[in-house]
Amino acid sequence: MKTNMVAPKNKKPKTKKVSAKSGPIGSKKKTTVRGALKKTTTRKTTVKGKITRKVGSELKRSPRNPIIEPRPYAWESKATFNPTAIYSSGKVHILYRAIGDSDNSVLGYANSIDGFTINETYPRPAYFPYIGLKYDTTLPSIDYSSGGGWGGGSEDPRMTLIDNRVYVLYTAFDGWGSVRIALISISLEDFLAKRFNNWKGPVLISPPGQVHKNWVLFPEKINGKFAILHSISPNIMIDYFDSLDELDGRKFIHSVHNKEASWTASGKFVRGAGPAPIKTKYGWLVLYHAIEKNDSGRYKLYAMILDSKNPSKVLCDSIQPILEPDLWYENEGYKGGVIYACGAIVKDGELFVYYGGADKVSCVATVNLDKFLEELISHRVVKLKSRKIEP
Repeated sequence: MKTNMVAPKNKKPKTKKVSAKSGPIGSKKKTTVRGALKKTTTRKTTVKGKITRKVGSELKRSPRNPIIEPRPYAWESKATFNPTAIYSSGKVHILYRAIGDSDNSVLGYANSIDGFTINETYPRPAYFPYIGLKYDTTLPSIDYSSGGGWGGGSEDPRMTLIDNRVYVLYTAFDGWGSVRIALISISLEDFLAKRFNNWKGPVLISPPGQVHKNWVLFPEKINGKFAILHSISPNIMIDYFDSLDELDGRKFIHSVHNKEASWTASGKFVRGAGPAPIKTKYGWLVLYHAIEKNDSGRYKLYAMILDSKNPSKVLCDSIQPILEPDLWYENEGYKGGVIYACGAIVKDGELFVYYGGADKVSCVATVNLDKFLEELISHRVVKLKSRKIEP
């Protein structure tokens, strides 16, 4: 993400009144958000001639947010954001993008038992990019500075667990003119044991000379094949492989990119998929990022459901954002007004969404998965409410 601001230090938001956009039917309740006073109301929206109330289950931000912040290590002294996650062996395992003194992006590791409290962090990078730190001066330089990581490296990881192997897709920026998608993997056994010197790869899987971000790997094979979702707008685009070894650095996935005419805005400017899809009883749940035309520059989170057998088919799409950058840690950073989710897991019937705030810190929000899906299917909006949540 491009950056044009630097976070002020130790700045706290002033007390002010703000208005809510959702709440229980007929409710008029006041709540506080770190000094901000908020009154909840109910809204209605017409969908294909029908009136639909925007009510129901709420994604709740953890009161412990931000759950991961920069630490006094040279490799993560500036930012620790855009986390991805898997759930295994009774723990949530998190990889996050870290930027330190060198302005290079690396991947850090942390884990949590309850999904909210970080129980362990790794003192060194879990992955240091071997691709992306050498300038490809055969390409013209580009005006790209993502999240303050001007030195290049491994950005915005998406982690997927398939058949006891952990796969990670990330954005590989060389610090000069190449922004591509890279693939790495490691056995689950090595990952859990933190043998982070055993990563396989990286291999570049998007073509040279194009800017690509936000690609995700489905967490199970579809019709016996690995499936990579690489575009959701203007169309769903998925490539299938008998083996991911087919992507050998010479064969690339060709997708929509920002130099094509089809890369256009309509209603909401869709940026791309967030976390890896989650299999549900209704189909594949895909969270994605978009910018509304009337609210330029603010990254918001939406949700859609794809058909389980034919995921190129969209079954439903949220009418409004399910998460918006409203709190201070989503607005005070290298880019204010940004919610950027790269990880989501299901634990004890709850959907945990891990996201970056303002390109600076890592956060989590949760909701009951069944209620969330029922409202999404019935074309109701499940919307985050800005409020203080008691521990």
